[in-house]
Amino acid sequence: MTSTDTPKNLDSPDSTAATDSPDPAAPDGAPVMLALDQTALGGPEVLRLTELPRPAPGIGEILVAVHAAGFNPTDFMHRAQSGFLPPPPRTLGWDVSGTVVEAGHGVTLFRPGDEVFGMLPYPYGAGSHAEYVAGPTRAFAVKPAGIDHVQAAALPLAALTAWQALVDTAGLRAGQRVLIHAAAGGVGHLAVQIAKERGAHVTGTASAPKHDFLRELGADACIDHRSEDFTDTDERYDVVLDALGGENAPRSVSVLRPGGVLVTLLPGAEDTQAVAEKAQVRAVHLAVEHDQAGMRAIADLVDRGKLRAHVSGTFPLAEGARAHVLGETGRTTGKLVITVRGMARRRPELRKAHVGRH
Repeated sequence: MTSTDTPKNLDSPDSTAATDSPDPAAPDGAPVMLALDQTALGGPEVLRLTELPRPAPGIGEILVAVHAAGFNPTDFMHRAQSGFLPPPPRTLGWDVSGTVVEAGHGVTLFRPGDEVFGMLPYPYGAGSHAEYVAGPTRAFAVKPAGIDHVQAAALPLAALTAWQALVDTAGLRAGQRVLIHAAAGGVGHLAVQIAKERGAHVTGTASAPKHDFLRELGADACIDHRSEDFTDTDERYDVVLDALGGENAPRSVSVLRPGGVLVTLLPGAEDTQAVAEKAQVRAVHLAVEHDQAGMRAIADLVDRGKLRAHVSGTFPLAEGARAHVLGETGRTTGKLVITVRGMARRRPELRKAHVGRH
């Protein structure tokens, strides 16, 4: 496998550097932070850099100073519609990489100064697109020493999704054949690497210009979704990972061998289950869960050089709305990441939240 490298920050020359300036405080002395917040549903324009109360870790939680945080399609969806979350105000973001600032009551696994990465509990634990976030200790693992915070922040949600789909759910084994839809996307490009590390034969769907990228990741075969029909083949797969949903789910059943497994990440057509039962295959819809064992497995793959996120762009916290614009095109290869530490604490456009916001 040829690793892909994190590009230089597209917007800031040193946005992941630590800052020595003291944390600001509200008039009453309570610590505050900057966050990419929204008070209404809508397009990227509803996102604003906002001053909010800094969270405090509860029982079994750690407070993390965020160095970088990943973007995922679920961020774009929840910005525009309520989805699984209550209506705004809210701060999005589930991926996080940073440094432990404070450990809550009963925490034994981490202490201040530890570098960690993880996925906040999905869906209700969102909030990593901010200078600080508090979350359950067991949503985090020690950040691999061989990668920076940008690389680490690109991994959690997408890599956990791929791991839970291929390993935990499908039980992918060496010698099996797997089809990965949207293989150059956030989940897909990590799933290709995980499947190869498991010893599987991997076929990925993506536009033709991305096929060289997939082959560098280890894909054995590529299908151009723009000009080829993935069902027009005698190939039969043991596992299909579907990140597209809709009619793609029941159509994927037709390329599974009896006893195969379809794992879809989005709701499929209503007849998917009936089609699957008739074909004697298993079809399931996966919702990713925070998982320390999974994060440790991902960290181990990174440490062994078997897994690396491709980061196609980084954005400072104040310009996170631009990442939403780019991400919603659906054409991004790999992941987008927001960088936090080292940014200016005060900006003219800063909008202060009402006291008691969180």
